Amino acid sequence: MPDLILLRHGRSLWNDLNLFTGWHDVDLVAQGEAEAKVAGELLAAEEDLDLRILHTSLLTRAIRTANIALDNANRSWLPVRRSWRLNERHYGDLTGKDKKETAEKFGMDQLKLWRRSYDVPPPPLPEGDERANQHDPRYRDVDPAKIPMTECLKDVVARVTPYFSSVIAEDLRAEGARGGAVIVVAHGNSLRALRMVLENISEDEIAELEIPTGIPYRMKLDEHLEVISAGYLGDPAAAAAAAEAVARQAG
Repeated sequence: MPDLILLRHGRSLWNDLNLFTGWHDVDLVAQGEAEAKVAGELLAAEEDLDLRILHTSLLTRAIRTANIALDNANRSWLPVRRSWRLNERHYGDLTGKDKKETAEKFGMDQLKLWRRSYDVPPPPLPEGDERANQHDPRYRDVDPAKIPMTECLKDVVARVTPYFSSVIAEDLRAEGARGGAVIVVAHGNSLRALRMVLENISEDEIAELEIPTGIPYRMKLDEHLEVISAGYLGDPAAAAAAAEAVARQAG
């Protein structure tokens, strides 16, 4: 039976500054590095878990989290696949803006609509905005029309689902047959999209799902990639507290 591990990157610089990050590339802070180290220790403690292949986004905070975690899980040698489809949701014109200041300017109801509604994106980046990603070399092989100027969760589900179906699912079937597991290190919204698809979470329920940073979520799947059981590794209370901390970031 295959195992799928989902891990949100550790705390980043813009998490510390309480800014909307999205596709903007920032590094981990010391706390995020520590979270990644603990994540690796939690993975290593799972005696029946045999990690075989890693998937990450193209953003530094996910890549560094994966590297630190796997170093501490004695799996630094894993083969790696990376894809822009696992990137965080693009926050459009909110990118780089303070979450509390945005709440004060537009109101909490509007902020929650942008942050947590399924199909309402924030305002897009203006044409020619320096925050746009079309000229970033990491996306040189991506059709420019597919690079977003803003996204809602529905858009993230639309780009993550085909990557899961065509790439991650094939790795799960192959490694499951060999008794191995697949790990995906990505972001709050790309992981929410994966969980929504795999756990059949409704559009209303997904709005309330918070993904804590740096805590591995283990999903045991059957041969049809249906979820048998799932849960965070380590202390459940710690995972709940970390998820609540994420929820409080908007003030």
